[in-house]
Amino acid sequence: MDIVCLDLEGVLLPEFWIAVAEATNIPEFRRTTRDEPDYDVLMRYRLDLLDKHGLTINAIHEAIKDLEPLPGAVEFTEWLVARSRLIILSDTFVQFAEPMMAKLGHPTLFCHELEIDDAGKILNYNLRQPDQKKKAVRALQSLNFHVIAAGDSWNDLTMLQSADHGILFRPPESLQSAEPDMPVATTHDELKAAIEAAFSA
Repeated sequence: MDIVCLDLEGVLLPEFWIAVAEATNIPEFRRTTRDEPDYDVLMRYRLDLLDKHGLTINAIHEAIKDLEPLPGAVEFTEWLVARSRLIILSDTFVQFAEPMMAKLGHPTLFCHELEIDDAGKILNYNLRQPDQKKKAVRALQSLNFHVIAAGDSWNDLTMLQSADHGILFRPPESLQSAEPDMPVATTHDELKAAIEAAFSA
């Protein structure tokens, strides 16, 4: 029995933090998991920036509220949900991503959560569990699922390596060079074809 695990940002939706960078004119927010493999280092950097500039959760919501799925992502998600089972495994936060799920047809989402005070200040972040993407894949395999996974960033790598079939989607050159034998898709049609091939493997 097949199940597909996808990253969210960079695969189905634009990067939330890049939208924050553009909305606030603070280019430092453009740093993402495509640039920084250590997620805790990246999030501490982001929290420091938020504090330095006095940005609240409301500012984040304002920056990302008009984001639309990547071209082809809605049709791809519709095809995938009709063809198989889909779980989104993301290192984003429920406060960011849940409002976006309606645009993708409400797929199942596993992600993390922010600590926010009554004034809207983002105080900290809480992981659902460390290395949750890999552990979710392993748990699904323990239930006898054949897991196909796709992602675009360094924080997806253990998920892709643990899956029965891992697929890189528009990865940075450094990640593609680190995993030269992993299939690469650059469009949602190519990703669909790679997943179809994995279904048949």
